[in-house]
Amino acid sequence: MNGLQIESTKIVVKSMEKYEKSADYHLLKRIIDIIFSFVGIIAFFPIMFVVAVAIKFDSKGPIIFSQARVGKNGKLFKMYKFRSMIHDAEQLLDNLQHKNEMTGPIFKIKQDPRITRVGRFIRKTSLDELPQLFNVIKGEMSLVGPRPNLPKEVAKFTCEQKIKLLAKPGLTCYWQVMGRSSIDFDEWMELDLKYIKDRSTFLDIKLIFKTLGVFFGDKNAS
Repeated sequence: MNGLQIESTKIVVKSMEKYEKSADYHLLKRIIDIIFSFVGIIAFFPIMFVVAVAIKFDSKGPIIFSQARVGKNGKLFKMYKFRSMIHDAEQLLDNLQHKNEMTGPIFKIKQDPRITRVGRFIRKTSLDELPQLFNVIKGEMSLVGPRPNLPKEVAKFTCEQKIKLLAKPGLTCYWQVMGRSSIDFDEWMELDLKYIKDRSTFLDIKLIFKTLGVFFGDKNAS
C-alpha cells in the first residue's frame, strides 16, 4: 500500500529526533513482540475459536473485520479485529453522527445500535482485539504503542499530534489502560505523545502486564 501523505513531515521529524531510541531498544522490542504474540496466540486460541463460532452464529457477515489504519510513518495497513458490528455498519454511520459522544475526529457512542449481541461482549472484554496479534507478528504493529487511527482521523491531526505516526502503532498503550472511552480525544493524543517521550523496554513490559490485568472486565470499553 502507498504511504499516507502527511503535511509538515519535516517539522514532525525534527520534533521527534530528540525522542528517538537506540537500535538496541527497537531490536529488543521486536523480539518481545514476536515472543509474546506467539505465546498469546497459543494461549488464547481456544477463546478465539469460541468467539469465532459465536460471531458466525450471531449475525451475518465475516468473522474477521479488517480496516485500513495508519501505521508508522503514515503507511497504511489492514488492522484485524473480530467483527463486533452488523455487516452494513459503515453505511449507517452518517445517520448516527449527531449522537457522537467523543471529541475531535473520533466517532464513539456508548449505546451504538450497530453493535451485535456478541460484539458488545467481546468489546467489553477486549476480545475483539486478539486478531491484532497477527498484525504484530507481521511487523505492522507492536504490542505496545499508540493505537492506530483511521486515515480520515489522521487527516485532521495537528502537526504535533502527527508525531505519534513516527512510532509503530500498538495493541496497548497509556490510553488503553487509563480509561479508553472515558478519555477525550485531546487527552488521548497527549497520552500517545507521552508514551513516545517516555518509552523504554521497562515501560513496554510494564504496560503489557498492566493490560493483562485489565483485559477482562474493562468497564470503559465500548
